[in-house]
Amino acid sequence: MIISDERSAPEKSTSLNTLPLALILMGPPGAGKGTHSPHLSAYLQIPHISTGDLFRDHTRRQTDIGKQVKSLIDHGKLVPDHIVSEMVFQRIFMQDCQNGVLLDGFPRTSAQAQALDHKIQETHRLLVIQLNVSSSTLIERISGRLSCKCGKSYNKTYDLPQKENECNSCHGVLYQRSDDTKEVFQKRLEIYVQETEPVIEHYRKQKNLFEVDGNLSKEEVLSQILKRLK
Repeated sequence: MIISDERSAPEKSTSLNTLPLALILMGPPGAGKGTHSPHLSAYLQIPHISTGDLFRDHTRRQTDIGKQVKSLIDHGKLVPDHIVSEMVFQRIFMQDCQNGVLLDGFPRTSAQAQALDHKIQETHRLLVIQLNVSSSTLIERISGRLSCKCGKSYNKTYDLPQKENECNSCHGVLYQRSDDTKEVFQKRLEIYVQETEPVIEHYRKQKNLFEVDGNLSKEEVLSQILKRLK
């Protein structure tokens, strides 16, 4: 059983404007969530919470969640919604998140979205930014993506590192992930549409979803997002 520690949760407030922001950055694989999240995190001065980073951290520290996740992945199974949600909720209510959070990769399913609504409806004001990108642009980005073990990514076409095959931040060796191919990506995109499109519609009905043209340059996309936030 996983027990959530909510002792650091913000106090309830009757005014929405006084609540800390929970900003969700959504979009298909390759839309630019990992690219824009660090900039938004720094601009808003709130932690960037990535489910992928959380999984790796829990697995490294061999927490109860990490052990469950590793066992599931080792057996080729998907991590259930309730485990993903519990992991994220534990992080949201840590002390450094008291002024807000930026969520990347969560929620990914309708069940996760509903769980998040229930969990933070009285503690945060929720805003969702959806990055809309064409399939052709996504394929170009994914097939040219270079990754680093520290989590940063680059692109062979428009976002080269300062030194060839070397990460600007940690100086690690860059590599291309085995799933960053056109064939594998198309399958990932199908799963995204199946699972995440209902989440987008969920927030669209709540009228807290803002859509941004993610086909533009990094600078133009970031400018659009900041205008929406203001």
